[in-house]
Amino acid sequence: MHPDIKLILDLQSVDQRIAELQKEIAALPRHLAEIEKALDSHNRRLEADRAALAANQKERKRLEGDVQMQEQKISKLKSQMLEAKTNEQYRAFQHEIEFCENEIRKYEDRILELMAESEPLEKNVKAAEEALRQERAQVEAEKARVTARTAADRQQLEQLKLQREQISQQVKPALLNAYQRIRKRWNTTNVAVEANEGRCTACHLALRPQFFQDLRKGDQVMFCESCGRILYYHPTIVVDEQSGGPVDSSGSSTPPAPPLQASSQAQGSASASSAARSASEFHPMPIRRL
Repeated sequence: MHPDIKLILDLQSVDQRIAELQKEIAALPRHLAEIEKALDSHNRRLEADRAALAANQKERKRLEGDVQMQEQKISKLKSQMLEAKTNEQYRAFQHEIEFCENEIRKYEDRILELMAESEPLEKNVKAAEEALRQERAQVEAEKARVTARTAADRQQLEQLKLQREQISQQVKPALLNAYQRIRKRWNTTNVAVEANEGRCTACHLALRPQFFQDLRKGDQVMFCESCGRILYYHPTIVVDEQSGGPVDSSGSSTPPAPPLQASSQAQGSASASSAARSASEFHPMPIRRL
């Protein structure tokens, strides 16, 4: 691989990590805003339940006062009824008492309804208060975690910016300008991409055969003729089982070297012993066979 390409890939890797950190730093405040918004919504719901419970209790108290007022009125009417001088007056007092008793029954029925309504309201308020207490603790813990994460991200971001500056100073100015131009044009950090099977892996268009052959040589920096991105070629080394020699992804093979002829039986024995020792010390990389 061309050394300039290696520098560009290092620069691109740093830029990609910088972009990830910047995206995360920008997302963390939004994340906090979302959980705080959810907390505020739950708090408003709790306040509504509390208000409904308070209204229920207030109406019950008012009705209980009305019942007491009607009972006092009945007591007064009964006292007056004892002083009635005619049947008409007596029956009038009776009607008034019956009316008050009917009112009391209405009030008491409504009080029972309100008591039935207050039970689930009280349960909802207690459950919501406990859930809100736990949620507040979780939000505070999340705030602390986000604050620590943001500080760590900013510190790492500063280190990466210094690393980027160091790499940029090693890149040729013309190539660095081209890198920045391509990055701005496509609004991406994928500026340098691999050419695979004769195609640009960014735009997926086929490269001209001669262009691809020149790219495989790796002796110059080349740009995709379609999308303009920087291209590099990374051959896959495999072994041809028929020839026994290494081949790259294009299929061209290198024939194996002929075996050396031993000059004598002693030399052959020494060579075999040396080869055995070498084989025991050699740990080959795993390879993919065709």
